[in-house]
Amino acid sequence: MLLGSGTSFGVPQIGCRCRTCTSPDPRDRRTRTAALVEAGGRRVLIDTPPELRLQLVGAGVDRVDAVLYTHAHADHVHGIDDLRALSVGREAGLPAYGSAETTAELAAKFPYIFDRAVPPMPGTSRPELVAHVLLPDREATVAGFSVLPLRLPHGARQWVFGYRVGPVAYLTDVKEIPDAALGALRELEVLVLNALLPQPHPLHLSIPEAVAAARAVGARRTCLTHLTHDRPHAELAAALPPGIEPASDGLVIEVDGF
Repeated sequence: MLLGSGTSFGVPQIGCRCRTCTSPDPRDRRTRTAALVEAGGRRVLIDTPPELRLQLVGAGVDRVDAVLYTHAHADHVHGIDDLRALSVGREAGLPAYGSAETTAELAAKFPYIFDRAVPPMPGTSRPELVAHVLLPDREATVAGFSVLPLRLPHGARQWVFGYRVGPVAYLTDVKEIPDAALGALRELEVLVLNALLPQPHPLHLSIPEAVAAARAVGARRTCLTHLTHDRPHAELAAALPPGIEPASDGLVIEVDGF
Protein backbone atom coordinates (compact mmCIF):
# COMPACT_ATOMS: atom_id res chain seq x y z
CA MET A 1 0.00 0.00 0.00
CA LEU A 2 1.20 3.50 -0.85
CA LEU A 3 0.35 5.55 2.24
CA GLY A 4 1.53 8.85 0.76
CA SER A 5 2.49 9.95 -2.75
CA GLY A 6 3.43 13.64 -2.47
CA THR A 7 6.62 15.64 -2.50
CA SER A 8 8.05 17.53 0.48
CA PHE A 9 5.50 20.38 0.18
CA GLY A 10 2.54 17.99 0.10
CA VAL A 11 -0.55 18.66 -2.00
CA PRO A 12 -2.52 20.89 -1.51
CA GLN A 13 0.48 23.16 -1.01
CA ILE A 14 0.12 25.85 1.64
CA GLY A 15 -1.23 29.06 0.13
CA CYS A 16 -1.64 27.64 -3.37
CA ARG A 17 -4.83 27.94 -5.42
CA CYS A 18 -3.71 26.06 -8.52
CA ARG A 19 -5.99 23.57 -10.27
CA THR A 20 -4.35 20.59 -8.57
CA CYS A 21 -4.40 22.08 -5.07
CA THR A 22 -8.08 23.01 -5.45
CA SER A 23 -9.08 19.83 -7.26
CA PRO A 24 -12.08 17.85 -5.95
CA ASP A 25 -10.42 14.60 -7.10
CA PRO A 26 -9.27 12.79 -3.91
CA ARG A 27 -6.28 11.42 -5.85
CA ASP A 28 -4.92 14.98 -5.96
CA ARG A 29 -4.51 15.08 -2.17
CA ARG A 30 -0.92 13.90 -1.79
CA THR A 31 0.60 13.49 1.65
CA ARG A 32 4.33 12.92 2.02
CA THR A 33 5.64 9.60 0.71
CA ALA A 34 5.49 6.36 2.68
CA ALA A 35 4.57 2.75 1.95
CA LEU A 36 3.54 -0.43 3.71
CA VAL A 37 4.55 -3.91 2.56
CA GLU A 38 2.26 -6.64 3.90
CA ALA A 39 2.24 -10.41 3.41
CA GLY A 40 1.48 -13.40 5.59
CA GLY A 41 0.44 -11.26 8.52
CA ARG A 42 3.76 -9.35 8.50
CA ARG A 43 4.00 -5.61 7.91
CA VAL A 44 7.00 -3.44 7.09
CA LEU A 45 6.64 0.33 6.98
CA ILE A 46 8.86 2.39 4.67
CA ASP A 47 9.59 5.86 6.09
CA THR A 48 7.72 7.91 8.69
CA PRO A 49 6.57 11.17 7.06
CA PRO A 50 4.92 14.05 8.96
CA GLU A 51 1.39 12.76 8.19
CA LEU A 52 2.12 9.22 9.41
CA ARG A 53 -0.59 9.15 12.10
CA LEU A 54 -3.27 10.24 9.64
CA GLN A 55 -2.02 7.76 7.03
CA LEU A 56 -2.05 4.79 9.41
CA VAL A 57 -5.42 5.68 10.92
CA GLY A 58 -6.89 6.14 7.45
CA ALA A 59 -5.54 2.76 6.33
CA GLY A 60 -6.66 0.98 9.50
CA VAL A 61 -3.10 -0.03 10.39
CA ASP A 62 -2.60 -0.76 14.09
CA ARG A 63 0.63 -2.77 13.97
CA VAL A 64 3.89 -2.94 12.05
CA ASP A 65 6.79 -5.35 12.55
CA ALA A 66 9.67 -3.16 11.33
CA VAL A 67 10.49 0.16 9.67
CA LEU A 68 12.78 0.72 6.69
CA TYR A 69 14.22 4.20 6.21
CA THR A 70 15.27 5.46 2.79
CA HIS A 71 17.09 8.52 4.20
CA ALA A 72 16.75 11.07 6.98
CA HIS A 73 15.25 14.11 5.23
CA ALA A 74 12.42 15.78 7.15
CA ASP A 75 9.62 14.77 4.79
CA HIS A 76 10.59 11.11 5.25
CA VAL A 77 11.23 10.94 9.00
CA HIS A 78 9.50 13.68 10.97
CA GLY A 79 6.47 11.56 11.77
CA ILE A 80 8.71 9.22 13.76
CA ASP A 81 7.08 10.10 17.08
CA ASP A 82 3.82 8.58 15.82
CA LEU A 83 5.53 5.20 16.23
CA ARG A 84 4.91 5.49 19.97
CA ALA A 85 1.48 3.94 19.49
CA LEU A 86 3.01 1.01 17.60
CA SER A 87 6.08 0.40 19.72
CA VAL A 88 5.09 0.90 23.36
CA GLY A 89 4.83 -2.44 25.11
CA ARG A 90 7.06 -4.34 22.72
CA GLU A 91 9.67 -6.25 24.70
CA ALA A 92 12.57 -5.59 22.35
CA GLY A 93 11.38 -2.38 20.72
CA LEU A 94 10.40 -1.85 17.10
CA PRO A 95 13.29 -2.60 14.69
CA ALA A 96 14.25 0.36 12.46
CA TYR A 97 16.56 -0.27 9.51
CA GLY A 98 18.59 1.97 7.24
CA SER A 99 22.07 2.81 6.05
CA ALA A 100 24.83 3.63 8.53
CA GLU A 101 24.50 7.32 7.58
CA THR A 102 20.74 7.36 8.02
CA THR A 103 20.67 5.53 11.36
CA ALA A 104 23.40 7.84 12.69
CA GLU A 105 21.48 10.93 11.57
CA LEU A 106 18.27 9.63 13.14
CA ALA A 107 20.08 8.98 16.42
CA ALA A 108 21.47 12.52 16.36
CA LYS A 109 18.11 14.09 15.53
CA PHE A 110 16.06 11.99 17.96
CA PRO A 111 18.30 10.99 20.90
CA TYR A 112 15.27 10.56 23.16
CA ILE A 113 14.20 7.68 20.92
CA PHE A 114 17.48 5.91 20.22
CA ASP A 115 19.54 6.47 23.37
CA ARG A 116 18.60 3.42 25.42
CA ALA A 117 20.64 4.73 28.38
CA VAL A 118 18.07 7.50 28.94
CA PRO A 119 14.73 5.94 29.97
CA PRO A 120 11.50 7.92 29.66
CA MET A 121 10.32 9.81 32.71
CA PRO A 122 7.88 7.82 34.88
CA GLY A 123 4.36 8.24 33.59
CA THR A 124 5.50 9.17 30.07
CA SER A 125 6.19 7.21 26.90
CA ARG A 126 8.35 7.51 23.82
CA PRO A 127 8.83 5.51 20.63
CA GLU A 128 10.73 2.33 21.45
CA LEU A 129 12.94 1.86 18.38
CA VAL A 130 16.08 -0.21 17.92
CA ALA A 131 18.34 0.82 15.02
CA HIS A 132 19.84 -1.79 12.69
CA VAL A 133 22.35 -0.92 9.96
CA LEU A 134 21.84 -2.41 6.51
CA LEU A 135 24.66 -2.70 4.00
CA PRO A 136 24.12 -1.76 0.35
CA ASP A 137 23.71 -4.67 -2.05
CA ARG A 138 23.64 -7.10 0.90
CA GLU A 139 20.34 -8.97 1.24
CA ALA A 140 18.90 -9.06 4.75
CA THR A 141 15.86 -10.56 6.44
CA VAL A 142 13.53 -7.92 7.88
CA ALA A 143 10.39 -9.14 9.66
CA GLY A 144 10.50 -12.30 7.57
CA PHE A 145 10.90 -10.44 4.25
CA SER A 146 13.99 -10.73 2.08
CA VAL A 147 15.12 -7.12 1.60
CA LEU A 148 17.83 -5.90 -0.76
CA PRO A 149 19.03 -2.32 -0.06
CA LEU A 150 20.33 -0.39 -3.07
CA ARG A 151 22.49 2.73 -2.64
CA LEU A 152 21.24 5.32 -5.13
CA PRO A 153 22.19 8.96 -5.81
CA HIS A 154 19.93 11.73 -4.50
CA GLY A 155 21.70 14.41 -6.51
CA ALA A 156 25.46 14.85 -6.75
CA ARG A 157 26.38 14.61 -3.04
CA GLN A 158 23.62 12.68 -1.30
CA TRP A 159 22.58 9.04 -1.23
CA VAL A 160 19.43 7.17 -0.37
CA PHE A 161 18.51 3.54 0.03
CA GLY A 162 16.02 2.05 -2.38
CA TYR A 163 14.62 -1.33 -1.41
CA ARG A 164 13.76 -4.45 -3.34
CA VAL A 165 11.38 -6.67 -1.37
CA GLY A 166 10.71 -9.82 -3.38
CA PRO A 167 9.00 -8.84 -6.65
CA VAL A 168 8.51 -5.21 -5.56
CA ALA A 169 10.98 -2.30 -5.51
CA TYR A 170 10.49 1.05 -3.80
CA LEU A 171 12.83 3.82 -4.98
CA THR A 172 12.18 7.38 -3.91
CA ASP A 173 14.24 10.59 -3.98
CA VAL A 174 16.62 9.17 -6.58
CA LYS A 175 18.22 11.21 -9.37
CA GLU A 176 19.20 8.19 -11.44
CA ILE A 177 19.34 4.40 -11.37
CA PRO A 178 22.94 3.36 -12.06
CA ASP A 179 23.61 0.37 -14.29
CA ALA A 180 24.76 -1.72 -11.30
CA ALA A 181 21.38 -1.21 -9.62
CA LEU A 182 19.47 -2.02 -12.81
CA GLY A 183 20.83 -5.55 -12.64
CA ALA A 184 19.30 -5.99 -9.19
CA LEU A 185 15.90 -4.81 -10.42
CA ARG A 186 15.26 -7.36 -13.14
CA GLU A 187 11.99 -9.32 -13.28
CA LEU A 188 10.05 -6.97 -11.00
CA GLU A 189 6.31 -7.12 -10.79
CA VAL A 190 5.98 -3.61 -9.36
CA LEU A 191 8.32 -0.62 -9.31
CA VAL A 192 7.50 2.46 -7.23
CA LEU A 193 9.65 5.34 -8.44
CA ASN A 194 9.85 9.07 -7.72
CA ALA A 195 8.96 11.53 -10.50
CA LEU A 196 9.00 15.18 -9.53
CA LEU A 197 8.43 17.63 -12.37
CA PRO A 198 8.23 17.77 -16.19
CA GLN A 199 11.59 19.60 -16.23
CA PRO A 200 14.91 18.39 -14.78
CA HIS A 201 15.65 18.81 -11.06
CA PRO A 202 19.06 18.51 -9.38
CA LEU A 203 17.95 15.96 -6.76
CA HIS A 204 15.07 13.99 -8.27
CA LEU A 205 14.12 12.23 -11.46
CA SER A 206 11.89 14.34 -13.66
CA ILE A 207 8.76 12.71 -15.06
CA PRO A 208 10.41 12.04 -18.47
CA GLU A 209 13.53 10.69 -16.72
CA ALA A 210 11.40 8.46 -14.51
CA VAL A 211 9.57 7.09 -17.55
CA ALA A 212 12.90 6.29 -19.20
CA ALA A 213 14.19 4.66 -16.01
CA ALA A 214 11.00 2.62 -15.66
CA ARG A 215 11.38 1.35 -19.22
CA ALA A 216 15.00 0.38 -18.46
CA VAL A 217 13.90 -1.57 -15.39
CA GLY A 218 11.02 -3.22 -17.24
CA ALA A 219 8.69 -3.93 -14.32
CA ARG A 220 5.23 -5.17 -15.21
CA ARG A 221 3.72 -2.15 -13.45
CA THR A 222 5.32 1.15 -12.41
CA CYS A 223 3.78 3.71 -10.06
CA LEU A 224 5.25 7.21 -9.97
CA THR A 225 5.39 8.79 -6.52
CA HIS A 226 6.78 11.89 -4.76
CA LEU A 227 4.54 13.97 -7.02
CA THR A 228 4.13 17.75 -6.91
CA HIS A 229 1.07 19.88 -7.64
CA ASP A 230 2.33 20.47 -11.20
CA ARG A 231 -0.25 18.15 -12.78
CA PRO A 232 -3.56 16.71 -11.60
CA HIS A 233 -3.69 12.93 -11.29
CA ALA A 234 -6.08 12.38 -14.21
CA GLU A 235 -4.05 14.53 -16.59
CA LEU A 236 -0.76 12.88 -15.66
CA ALA A 237 -2.29 9.40 -15.97
CA ALA A 238 -3.53 10.20 -19.48
CA ALA A 239 -0.06 11.37 -20.55
CA LEU A 240 1.89 8.34 -19.32
CA PRO A 241 2.61 5.26 -21.46
CA PRO A 242 0.98 1.88 -20.78
CA GLY A 243 2.28 0.14 -17.66
CA ILE A 244 3.24 3.43 -15.96
CA GLU A 245 0.79 5.33 -13.77
CA PRO A 246 0.76 8.03 -11.09
CA ALA A 247 0.53 6.79 -7.52
CA SER A 248 -2.16 8.03 -5.17
CA ASP A 249 -2.51 8.00 -1.40
CA GLY A 250 -3.99 4.74 -0.15
CA LEU A 251 -3.34 2.85 -3.40
CA VAL A 252 -3.30 -0.89 -2.71
CA ILE A 253 -1.19 -2.99 -5.09
CA GLU A 254 -1.69 -6.72 -4.83
CA VAL A 255 1.31 -8.79 -5.93
CA ASP A 256 1.91 -12.53 -6.14
CA GLY A 257 5.31 -13.88 -5.19
CA PHE A 258 5.82 -13.09 -1.50
